[in-house]
Amino acid sequence: MLIAQISDFHIRPEGQMAYAGLDTNAMARRAVATITALDPAPDCVLVTGDLADCGRAEEYEIVADILSTLPMPVFVIPGNHDRRETMRDVLAPTFPYLRQADDFLHYAIEDFPVRLIGLDTVLAGEDGGAICAAREAWFAARLAEGDGQPTLVFMHHPPFRVGVSGMDIMMCDVGAGFSDLIRKHAEIERVTCGHYHRPITTRYAGTIGLVAPGIAHQVALDLRPGEPNRFIMEPPGFALHAWAPETGLITHIAPIGNFGPSRDFVLDTAYPGKNDQ
Repeated sequence: MLIAQISDFHIRPEGQMAYAGLDTNAMARRAVATITALDPAPDCVLVTGDLADCGRAEEYEIVADILSTLPMPVFVIPGNHDRRETMRDVLAPTFPYLRQADDFLHYAIEDFPVRLIGLDTVLAGEDGGAICAAREAWFAARLAEGDGQPTLVFMHHPPFRVGVSGMDIMMCDVGAGFSDLIRKHAEIERVTCGHYHRPITTRYAGTIGLVAPGIAHQVALDLRPGEPNRFIMEPPGFALHAWAPETGLITHIAPIGNFGPSRDFVLDTAYPGKNDQ
């Protein structure tokens, strides 16, 4: 099974730029075209939040148009730039799983060899997120229904620290019960997130915590304590999660862009080890 993960579209009304100069709409279309061209094609696509930049209905209409070109199922969750009810109103006719829960836009997908559990971590009006008691209880109930099936959990805000001050102040606030739940369920292959616009990997609650890069701008890597986040035009990218029974889940991070064709390795006859006796 192949699962593509793209994140942080920050779609604007047509003709408007993000951060006074970024054409995020064009970058989102390029990301989707890259996913569409993959061979083999992914079985599904996850979009891990910040679909819209300001949560406007017209932005979600553009999101729906961009995602409509993907031939495989698409699963979206909200981020801090999204407005939960507007997102549901505009996108639920296309993505009815957004009505699976009453209060939040989280859901479980049972259609694949790997269960997909999307969590809504949004705190309205806040940059950071949270898993409150109600969301944790919903998550626990879904895990209990899984019967040990391999599971990928995806959410916008990472529930783990990454050692970058500007990111760690806006992580997902979770109680000990949340990480204990994940630790108890060894079938959870990944907790994969967006929000930080960088490829990041860590050990978390007995599994792997992963952050996918953004499909437009990236957040500059700055390990100095107390520094705020700034953005940088490093190459955008996406995550490709490949699952097989014999390996579990393996994640590849791929850049988005035209880097020319793949080429065969041609070794010089003097290459050490070649034709050695």
